[in-house]
Amino acid sequence: MDYLPALIIEPPQAATASVIWLHGLGADGHDFEPIVPELALPTSAAIRFIFPHAPVMPVTINGGYVMPAWYDILAMDIDRKVDVKQLEASAQAVAKLIDRELAKGIPSERIVLAGFSQGGAVAYQTALSYPKPLGGLLAMSTYFATAETIQLNSANQKLPIAIFHGLQDSVVPESLGKKAQQRLQALGYAPEYFTYAMEHSVNAAEVKDLAKFIQQWLLKAEE
Repeated sequence: MDYLPALIIEPPQAATASVIWLHGLGADGHDFEPIVPELALPTSAAIRFIFPHAPVMPVTINGGYVMPAWYDILAMDIDRKVDVKQLEASAQAVAKLIDRELAKGIPSERIVLAGFSQGGAVAYQTALSYPKPLGGLLAMSTYFATAETIQLNSANQKLPIAIFHGLQDSVVPESLGKKAQQRLQALGYAPEYFTYAMEHSVNAAEVKDLAKFIQQWLLKAEE
């Protein structure tokens, strides 16, 4: 089976949990590689970090320039006109990575999806439609691009979700993060929402919060 190419960081001991982390437009899996030590997880944490690389494609809003992208963005209007079919295809490719973790013996409840910007939109689609209960979803500086088209799976109706957004984000306005929260609440989810004094990026306060949720969802689940 073909899988997305990915940077994989194994824990010192045999992995008992996994975090699949999706980068943003124009980046690759190495973009968030430095965040692993910054999370300062306990040495006992047996978490495998998987950082997939998006395929390369022309991106309309960037003049058709070819770059790593999970899907094409057709217009930068307030709701983001995107190629939904490409987004769904990327979500299916990420779902295959989840399936591979299951085959390696990781329970679905001990797999967390994380995504930044474009990667977050794919993470929403993947996690909420996946047919087995996942451990959680970390949505960073992103938007719920497929809110009107997604086929939700009841297996993840209770999925823990945490949303993080910069108040000065000029790339993905914070209003889109808030809109995602409200849409999820309308669908019966209970997402937590956090904002930071930053632009379209990640700061130390957010890293601390990300670490808190990873520990809450994956480490305490082992106890």
